[in-house]
Formats: sequence, structure tokens, C-alpha cells
Amino acid sequence: MAGLIAGGSPPAAAPGCAADAMLVFDGSASMAEVAYDITEAPRIEEARAALRRALPGIAAVRDVGLLTYGPGGADSCTGIALRVPPGPRTAGAVIAAVEALEPGGLTPLAASVERAAEALDYRARPGVVVLVTDGDETCGGRPCALGARLAATGADLQVHVIGFRIVDDIFRWNSPEAEGYAGPTVAKCLADATGGLYVSTRTVDELVRALERTLGCPVIGAVEARRRG
Repeated sequence: MAGLIAGGSPPAAAPGCAADAMLVFDGSASMAEVAYDITEAPRIEEARAALRRALPGIAAVRDVGLLTYGPGGADSCTGIALRVPPGPRTAGAVIAAVEALEPGGLTPLAASVERAAEALDYRARPGVVVLVTDGDETCGGRPCALGARLAATGADLQVHVIGFRIVDDIFRWNSPEAEGYAGPTVAKCLADATGGLYVSTRTVDELVRALERTLGCPVIGAVEARRRG
């Protein structure tokens, strides 16, 4: 897993399992695509498979919610929806919501992460946001500015970013901060600013490990609980 983490040594551990988490899931139209390798399954299918494997163990010991972006808005950039509020043992609800998702729309990364942070009451309480995205901001948002603001005003909020089968797009559009940005997605700014991780993944196995890693201690805690039981 260490080889998947960009930017050198991992930062300090995420807030403890008592901190609620929000999964921000990419439901944009590109998640239905297969990128350049036509032998690969659409991204949405592989992401669903990873969630089915990872979420039951994670949600057993941490309250997790789900926010999606992409489909269902009045226009291509307004399809942001809080599908599952943070709560105990929400794996079934989160998985069902993602299984029912029909990809569509664009990629409002900054607006989605900000909405997730608000759902966690981030100014008053520690929290974790895990953003899963296959691309860049395409709705005019400014993830770097948002990351700085969350770090300055939050009570220990960490934003982790999982890039899933990202293809570096030289024709980035409607992403004011992306011009001249060297990384695969400007969303990495969110992790850099808040002490989170940026993890690049391509396979289901890598995505499962990234979800477990970015949510911190839940999987370890579940294993230890089973052993004690």
C-alpha cells in the first residue's frame, strides 16, 4: 500500500474511530466509461465491488455517511445529494445507494466536499471525509482554496482523496486552479491542506485497501474485537 500513497511519508493518524466519516462518491458520467482499456469493467462496477468488500468492516466500528455527486441535478453541476447521513452500521444503506446510482453529470468536487464537511458539523467536531473520484473539478470549484478554509476553520477535519483509475486530462476545463497544476487531479490539494492522504488506485483490490487505509483504524478495530470475542 505504501507504494500507492503519493507525497512521501503518511501524515499523522486520522482522528479516532469516534469521529464520524463521510464518503463522497463520484457518480459523474465518466464513472460509466471504461477509459482507454476496453477490457476493464466500467469504473462504477469496480467501485461498487470494492464498497461491498470494504464497507461492512468499516461501518461496524465507525459511523459513516454517503454523499454522491453527478446525477439528478437541475443541471450538470448541481447533482449533489446526501444519500445516507452519518450513523451506526450504515454499510447496507451506503452499498444500496451506490448500487442504485445511475452515473451522469459533471464533477463538482469542491462543492461536494464542502457539503460533506457541513454534514459532519466540521467546525465543532472532528471528522473524516473520504473523496473517491475518477477525475478533476469540472464545475468551476476551487478545491485548493476550500482545503485551506477547511483547515483554518475546522475542528480537526481530515480529507482523504482516492483517485480511482484517473486519466490525466490535458484538456481540463472549468477548473480554475488546475492550470499549471502538476498532479493528476487538483483534488489532491484537499488532502495536502488538511493532513490527509492522496491515494492513486486502479484495481478493485487497491480501492478496497485505500478505503480501509483512509478511514484509519476501523478495520483494525474490528479484527481486534473479533479476536477478543
